[in-house]
Amino acid sequence: MNAVAKVNENSTKVELEGVAVVPQQAAAPQPAPKKRGRVLLMAALPLALVVGGGYFWVTGGRYQETENANLRQAKVNIASEAAGRIVKVDVTDNSTVKTGDVLFEVDPEPYKIALAQSDATLAAARLNVEQLRAAYSQAVAQERVAASGLDYAQAQFDRSNGLVTKGVNTKSSLDEARMDLDKAQEQHSAAVQGIASAKAALGGNPDIETDKHPTVLSALAARDKAAFNLAQTTVRAPADGVVSQAASFKVGQFVGTGTALFSLVETGDTWIEANFKETQLTHMKVGQEAEIVLDTYPDRSFRGTVEAIGAGTGAEFSLLPAQNATGNWVKVTQRIPVRIKVDAGDAGLAMRTGMSATVSIDTGVSRGFGSIFGHAVAAE
Repeated sequence: MNAVAKVNENSTKVELEGVAVVPQQAAAPQPAPKKRGRVLLMAALPLALVVGGGYFWVTGGRYQETENANLRQAKVNIASEAAGRIVKVDVTDNSTVKTGDVLFEVDPEPYKIALAQSDATLAAARLNVEQLRAAYSQAVAQERVAASGLDYAQAQFDRSNGLVTKGVNTKSSLDEARMDLDKAQEQHSAAVQGIASAKAALGGNPDIETDKHPTVLSALAARDKAAFNLAQTTVRAPADGVVSQAASFKVGQFVGTGTALFSLVETGDTWIEANFKETQLTHMKVGQEAEIVLDTYPDRSFRGTVEAIGAGTGAEFSLLPAQNATGNWVKVTQRIPVRIKVDAGDAGLAMRTGMSATVSIDTGVSRGFGSIFGHAVAAE
């Protein structure tokens, strides 16, 4: 019997003409992959994370790093110690100078005149000392004359007194001799006082050197001050550095004494100011080595040494320090500045104050397995 088979998608029966036949059941599907491998994979990943994290925790903590760091260079305010009008300017804004280079000059003419006056005053003081020395010699000579006159008057008085005693001379002649003696004594006393006065004018030492006399010393000091003021009309660079904020500094400007005119950033004194969290300072000490990477030179690292650790947190030295006695106190991890001296080298690179940096300090102490029990382990 020819049969036409019709197969429906939703039926497992095979229909023949006039005959209904139930086919055999379809083969069972293959079982899904065992879940054991999936479970192991799911368990291995957290385990690997735990082991790796534990390893890094145990071996970590030796290097303390922060990106809150900036390069610093000393800034000096340039001012003139001599007031006057600027007659010469030898620098421009952002120009590089060396120690001793001339920055600018103040009009020196008034100071030259003052120096000439001081020289004249000094010469007059020296001349005055010579006059005082001559006056002392004159006083000594007058004392000798007065002493000789006193001796003569004394002899005349003694002679007259002897004659009066013998009745040869009158008493009036004795009185006249006594008067002459008293006058001679007064003249001698005045001459002695003249010597003392002349000696005092010479500083108590008749043989004093001219330039050691107080009047001459005062004139010398005034002269040295005038010479110093003249020298200050030429202002020189106190250190190697870069001139800053001098764009408006021009010839003809009048400057006063001590007025800041522009700044000099010293390139020879460079350090890093890194602000570490207080929790990072546990094992940080002065003298430890540091690695510095400037954002300007990301492919180059610099060596440094911890030079000092700040005396307090930044909040302690802020204009408005936090008042933690209030009821809204919230504990915040504080930062403490650490000064790191940059080792000499790479002088050809342009380093400018304020550059951002990343600092890593080798404290020499890692957490170790003992950190689990609350103590760290020193690295060998």
